[in-house]
Amino acid sequence: MISKRLFYWFVSGVVALSLCPIRPVFAQNPLRENMFQGQAVPRDVREMYERGLAWLQNNQNDNGRFKGGESGPGVTGLATMAFLAYGDDPNFGVYSDSIKKGVRSIIEDQNPTTGYIGSSMYHHGFAMLALAEAYGAVDERRLWDGITRNETKHRSIGKALELAVRTAITSQTKNSVGAWRYSPDATDADTSVSGSVMVGLLAARNAGIEVPDKAIDRAIEYFTSMTSSSGQVAYAGGLGGFDNSPARVSIATLVYSVSGRKDLKEFKATSTFLKSTDSNETSDHYGEYTAYYKAQALFQSDIAAWEKWNKNLIRELKEKQKSDGHFDGNYGAPVATSMSLLALALNFRFLPIYER
Repeated sequence: MISKRLFYWFVSGVVALSLCPIRPVFAQNPLRENMFQGQAVPRDVREMYERGLAWLQNNQNDNGRFKGGESGPGVTGLATMAFLAYGDDPNFGVYSDSIKKGVRSIIEDQNPTTGYIGSSMYHHGFAMLALAEAYGAVDERRLWDGITRNETKHRSIGKALELAVRTAITSQTKNSVGAWRYSPDATDADTSVSGSVMVGLLAARNAGIEVPDKAIDRAIEYFTSMTSSSGQVAYAGGLGGFDNSPARVSIATLVYSVSGRKDLKEFKATSTFLKSTDSNETSDHYGEYTAYYKAQALFQSDIAAWEKWNKNLIRELKEKQKSDGHFDGNYGAPVATSMSLLALALNFRFLPIYER
């Protein structure tokens, strides 16, 4: 069967970009064909998604950041991925300006010397993930149009992504358990921050950026050390502190899946535990955060379980979406809206990180 990446390249009729890795080229597709089942994406999902993107578009500043709550390159990265995940042409489509502003903002927020993006490794991880998903899809020749180019500040997506990966690897080497916490100089770690950085690294590797195997293996060892035989996943501090956190179980399941380690007993434990949890997790304190990770984890681990859960998710988010398209959350509407849309984005399956 032809791969999805080659399919996009073929149907768009474009020559691969000068960037080395072949990445999917997005084209406008009003039917939003579900390429796994040959069915159109549900109308409710398309309408919810378009309202959410319209809200994000209307609440983006000229500097690429978003108004109405928590801000920074991590938030910008999540919103940029929400635009990319819909599948319209990122260079000429209706969301192309928002995508370019978001990518430019992330790069401008990066320290050109250290490669660190933002004020915490949370921001760094989500921003790195967005750069990886934009790499090869966003035309570098048009990225800085209308901007007086400063070679130090306005680097290419590929260069910014390489620097971001280097920062994550350097931070890991300083860490006593081989993972990450809020500061790049932290000596301890937690599974939440580590999940955001790890998925960013895996996406960068998928994009063709060199990520040492030993870095991935060391991080996997950390996650296995934090996973109980029951499938529960601790937050920090080693064994102990396990509880029924669907967000952390989802993060671990996703990390095991995307890194290609479904052979691990810990993956089998977390994926089994995840499927046993209630479907109504979007109402908890970290609702959009849980939905964001659980959607990906179920999709990667058990497509039938995802399909069942996805129907409940669509219904719940339809009830929660405000008339202007945004979602409310503990960290503000930009975060809640972006994560809620990305939880729905598995229905489109355009982002490379959303491939199975």
